[in-house]
Amino acid sequence: MLASYRPLFEVPGARVFIAGGMIARSAGSMFAVSVVAMVSARTGSYALAGAVVAVGMVSLALFAPFLGRLVDRHGQRRIAIPFFLWSGFWVVMTLLVSMRGWPSWLLFITFPLCGAIPNLGTMARARWSHIFAHDPKNLHAAMSFEQVMEELTFVIGPVLAIWLSTTLFPEAGFLFAALAYTVGVLVFVSARSTEPPVVPHHERPTEHAHTVPGLIPLAFIMVMTGAIFGVNEVVTLAVSKDLGAPSAAGAILALYAVGSAIAGLVFGHLSHGRSLVKLLIAGTLGMAVLEIPVLFAGNLWILAGLMLVAGMATAPTLITTMNLIERIVPKAQLNEGMTIVLTGIIIGVAAGSAVSGVVVDHVGSQHGYWVAILAGGFAFVMALGTRAFLTRRELHTLR
Repeated sequence: MLASYRPLFEVPGARVFIAGGMIARSAGSMFAVSVVAMVSARTGSYALAGAVVAVGMVSLALFAPFLGRLVDRHGQRRIAIPFFLWSGFWVVMTLLVSMRGWPSWLLFITFPLCGAIPNLGTMARARWSHIFAHDPKNLHAAMSFEQVMEELTFVIGPVLAIWLSTTLFPEAGFLFAALAYTVGVLVFVSARSTEPPVVPHHERPTEHAHTVPGLIPLAFIMVMTGAIFGVNEVVTLAVSKDLGAPSAAGAILALYAVGSAIAGLVFGHLSHGRSLVKLLIAGTLGMAVLEIPVLFAGNLWILAGLMLVAGMATAPTLITTMNLIERIVPKAQLNEGMTIVLTGIIIGVAAGSAVSGVVVDHVGSQHGYWVAILAGGFAFVMALGTRAFLTRRELHTLR
C-alpha cells in the first residue's frame, strides 16, 4: 500500500516542501487548542476561549480567499514571506496580552490579525497539481498523502500543545507553535523548484473562483466538517478536565487524527477511479454516524477508543472534496478555489468552537458532542441534495 506514495518522494525538491509543510502544519494544528488552553486557564471561561478562537477563525476565513487569489496572481514565495512577517507581529502581541494580564477584549484584535497568512495546505496541493498535471493516479495519491499529512499533524500538535500549556505555563503551547511555524514556512518556501508558475494575466478567468459551479456546496460541506473539528477540540478538553485529567485531551484528539490518517492511507490506495460524488456521500454519512457513540463514553479510555473510530470518516471526505475541486476549478484559480473550500473548514471550526463552548458552560461538557453529530448530518444532507449536480460536473470534466 505504501508503494502508492513512493513516486511523490522521488520528485526533485519535493522532500523539502513536504518537510516544511509538515513542520508548519503541525504548528498550525496547535494554535486553536493552545488558545483554548491559554484563555481558559487565565480566565476560567470556556465560552470566552471558544469565542476568541471563533473570531480568529472567522478572520482567517476572511483573509484566506484574498490571499489565495494573490498567490495565484503573484506566486507563493512573493506573497507568503511578507504576510508571514505581518502575522508574526500579532502573534507576539497575543502572547503579551495573555502573559501580562491585559484586558481580554484585546485578544479579539490581536489573535484574529495573526490569520493573515496564506494556507500552506493549498499551496502544497497546488504544487502537486502542477507536478502531476498529466498523471491522475499519482495526483490522487498526492492529494491523499496531503490529507494524511494534515491528519498526522493533529496527532502531534494538540498533544504537544496541551502538554506544554498544562505542565509549563498557559502560553507555552502557543509560543512553541509560533516558533515551529516560523521554521516550517521558511523551509517550505525555500523549495523554489517545485513552486508552480504563475498563469499569465491574459489567460486568467475574469470571475472570482467562488463563481465556479459546485464550489459553494463543497464549501458548505467543509463548514460542517470544520464544525466537527471545533466541537471535538473544545468538548474533549472540557470532558477531560471534568474527569480530572485535562492533559489527556491532547492524546484523545490525537487518536481521532490517527483514525483519520489510517483511513486516509487506505482510501488513497484503494479509491482511485471510483465516483467521487458517491464517496463524498458515504464520507459525510460516516462523519455523522461514527460520532454518535462518543455521547455515551463513560470514561476517558472508552472516549479515546470511540474517537479513534469516529475519525475514520474524516480524511476520506476531505480527500474526495479536494479531488473534486481539482477537477472543477481552472488551473489559474486553483489556490483561490481550494482556499475558499478550506476556508469553509475554518468557519466551521469557529462556529463549532463557539457553539460547543456555550453548550459546555450551560448544559454540560459531554452534551457538546451533539453539535458535531448535527454538523455531520447537515453535511450528509447537502452531499445527498447536490448529488445529481456534482455528478454532472464530475462527468463533464472527465470528457
